[in-house]
Amino acid sequence: MSRPLLISDCDEVLLHMIVPFRDWLDDAHHIHFDLVHGDWGEALRHKHDGTVVERGMVWDLLNGFFDTEMHRQQAIDGAVESLNRLREHADVVILTNLLDHRAGPRTEQLKAVGIDAPVYCNQGGKGEALGRILDAYKPSVAVFVDDLGHQHESVGEQHPDVWRLHFVGEPLLWDRVKPSKSAHARLDRWADAEVWIRERLVANAPAPSLEKVA
Repeated sequence: MSRPLLISDCDEVLLHMIVPFRDWLDDAHHIHFDLVHGDWGEALRHKHDGTVVERGMVWDLLNGFFDTEMHRQQAIDGAVESLNRLREHADVVILTNLLDHRAGPRTEQLKAVGIDAPVYCNQGGKGEALGRILDAYKPSVAVFVDDLGHQHESVGEQHPDVWRLHFVGEPLLWDRVKPSKSAHARLDRWADAEVWIRERLVANAPAPSLEKVA
């Protein structure tokens, strides 16, 4: 008999990312990253003259961070303990938006903090990738956790019966990120999220459809 399935994002759900990335930019590249700026294309500026970092360079910097600086990322408070307790009720997999060749390093990174789970890499919307995971596991019920609203839209459009929890683990972003209308709930602390997820896994019933966002 198939088990329930929890599909979790990684950055800003299980591991801090934006703060260690900001600190590395400052230390290694003398770039200021304004965390509260909504557009990354405007948020990174050279410290010596205040000019905006060219958009192509932003992607190069992100790739550089994941190539050499993943050790800077620490677990979000309560994430490891909650995820491992939820294993009693469900299979757990990680669906992370990284290039495919980083699946191994991400797996080892998570193991180092105490999370041992299959890692699936993806680029773009997660709806199709999640569909492949559902086909492989054929769960009795599924819960998806992500910090990005557009990912809940992607999953909700293709898999409306999957429960969707909008979770933003970085406190500096709590007031800046609006709750996704494509998610069934918004929670930002693992103590609360664990209870919400466990209730849905134990109930073992599909998620209700939500009205489409206009």
